[in-house]
Amino acid sequence: MRFNINKSELLNALTIVSKGTASRSTIPVLSGVYIKAEGMGLVMETTDLERSIRYSVPALVEEEGTTVIPEKLLLDIVKNLPEAAVEFQTHDSTVTVSCGKSSFTLKTLDAADFPPFPNVDVSSSIEVPFAEFCSMVKRVAKVVSKDQSRAVLTGVLISTSDEGLRMVATDSYRLAVADIALEGVQENFEAIVSGVFLQEVAGLPKMEENITIGLTANQIVFTYQNMVLINRRIEGNFPNYRQIIPQTWATKTCFTTQELITAVKRVGLVSALSSPVKIDINAEAGNAIINAATQDVGSAEEVVGCEVAGESIQIALNHQYVLDGLMSVSTDQVFFETSSPMKPGIFRAGAGENFLYLVMPVRVS
Repeated sequence: MRFNINKSELLNALTIVSKGTASRSTIPVLSGVYIKAEGMGLVMETTDLERSIRYSVPALVEEEGTTVIPEKLLLDIVKNLPEAAVEFQTHDSTVTVSCGKSSFTLKTLDAADFPPFPNVDVSSSIEVPFAEFCSMVKRVAKVVSKDQSRAVLTGVLISTSDEGLRMVATDSYRLAVADIALEGVQENFEAIVSGVFLQEVAGLPKMEENITIGLTANQIVFTYQNMVLINRRIEGNFPNYRQIIPQTWATKTCFTTQELITAVKRVGLVSALSSPVKIDINAEAGNAIINAATQDVGSAEEVVGCEVAGESIQIALNHQYVLDGLMSVSTDQVFFETSSPMKPGIFRAGAGENFLYLVMPVRVS
């Protein structure tokens, strides 16, 4: 096998497929990137048996063939090469990588041992503008649980309705729900997908194109530009999140989003990571006192102007959770709905954005 490829295109391809390699597998070939040179370019694949990534990239192929090269070492080498054409040439169980005055000879792995790329039979699919897909993932994926003993909570529920696409995530302490309008989407399209994997997909180079999301019996398939990314769906029943979203409120407060973010950040400087921030809403004064305190450190408070509908109320919430939710709101205004100090607080984005963020309250003395 022998081919030449532009260094920047090779680096971009390796950066994308590197997300699919198995770093801790007992199967050595899974730590490598499978490269097939044919026709006018390369097909590069990686897999950890849970996820698989395929990327096609143009190259000058002089001699067709296949090989598997240790991914981490190859990526490190390519990052440090000069901006020039990179030549690959295989010899039995080695490959020579040459660029300018640099040359590396690396041991290769047997391509015959590399698992074949999954042959998926997609039962249903939808197309979503990639920019909107990324925006939804950014808002909800940060909420997924890191507790692997509850696998369902490490995933994001993706579903469709007559109105469009919805993504939901929860770690049982908070809940994020993002919706976008889509026309002509298939109903009964529903899957739980790894939040980490979704973030990796959303981290791909952004283009003004659609991403296609397809479902099989046990896998989810993302097709975008010249990439195919496949991951195993998470099995299980997602919590009935609708039943914990209050349908009424006693107090609805409208804040300027950035002003509230700044206030929570400032008072949070004196609180530990999991310490609560108290939000004391005064309906008569038309303001809210944001305060936090940590024993042996100190306390802080800030008064924030707001518009209040309903009664005065005080509620305590984990200040980092509050910030995570507010940082996901891109509208100038954010609405905060509360019904009692011991019931969830709900942040809703302003007009033009359909995003809900629920936080369970903290009991304070």
